[in-house]
Amino acid sequence: MLGQAKLNPFGDLHTLQHLSARLARGMRGVFEPLLREEVRAWAEPLSVQRFADYRAERPDQLTAWLPLGMDDRTALLVLDGKFVLELLDLFFGGTGCAPAEMPREFSPAAEAMVARLGEMVARPLTAAWEPLARVTFTIGRCEANASMLADFDGEDAMIVTRFGIAPGQGRPAFVDLVYPVTALKPHGTALTGKVVSKPAAEDALWQTALTRAAMNIRFPVRSVLAEPTIRLSKLMALQPGDVIPISFGQDVPVMVGNDRLGTGTVGTSNGHAAIQLTSLASLEGLTQ
Repeated sequence: MLGQAKLNPFGDLHTLQHLSARLARGMRGVFEPLLREEVRAWAEPLSVQRFADYRAERPDQLTAWLPLGMDDRTALLVLDGKFVLELLDLFFGGTGCAPAEMPREFSPAAEAMVARLGEMVARPLTAAWEPLARVTFTIGRCEANASMLADFDGEDAMIVTRFGIAPGQGRPAFVDLVYPVTALKPHGTALTGKVVSKPAAEDALWQTALTRAAMNIRFPVRSVLAEPTIRLSKLMALQPGDVIPISFGQDVPVMVGNDRLGTGTVGTSNGHAAIQLTSLASLEGLTQ
């Protein structure tokens, strides 16, 4: 409306939608161990709305509102209470059933489960944000009543990212990650870009360790002195003590795996049989 602040100052949210798709893949690793079966996970299209409108659209039932610190700002992880209690029942060896009559508040065990979920989600969430910005996520105190959230006002503009979590072919539960627009403003330049990934800064220690590890890889080196051929009838008649004559030239091939390294001359070194390399093949010609 005229005179009203624009809810979404970022315009196209393609970058954040792409980030959510990355996070959805990480969600499988969070919920599969808890649900004890393969999980389908996906990101729903983003929406932008005021916090009061978002709260009004939520079902009138027990809900876990878990603040997630984004450095010096705060986002929200929102979970249906029924889903939390089902996970809690599975955690304690049950069949994953919530009470027939839902309680009005979370028990200490259920609050601990919400905190555990927050910590588990924070890991793939940090990884999903990594190409965009380095953000540290911290877990706050779970609230069952959204009005108890001190850092959120009903007029605050929020970007709602919703994730579907479905065990096997079962019905999905939905997990919401809600970002206040003010929390994303420090990342506005990155969010309005079309490319999520950016080149990572070079890590000299990592590159040195990688080079050292690569240099320690072992390859089988062999030399073929001779490859005589004999008729099958003679092969079948061989007895212990029989002699198979061989002949080879001055230079013999030296092989690394199935590739020719070069040629060498057969001799001895320190009382052991050895080959002195006389020529090397081009390394560019070696196959992988």
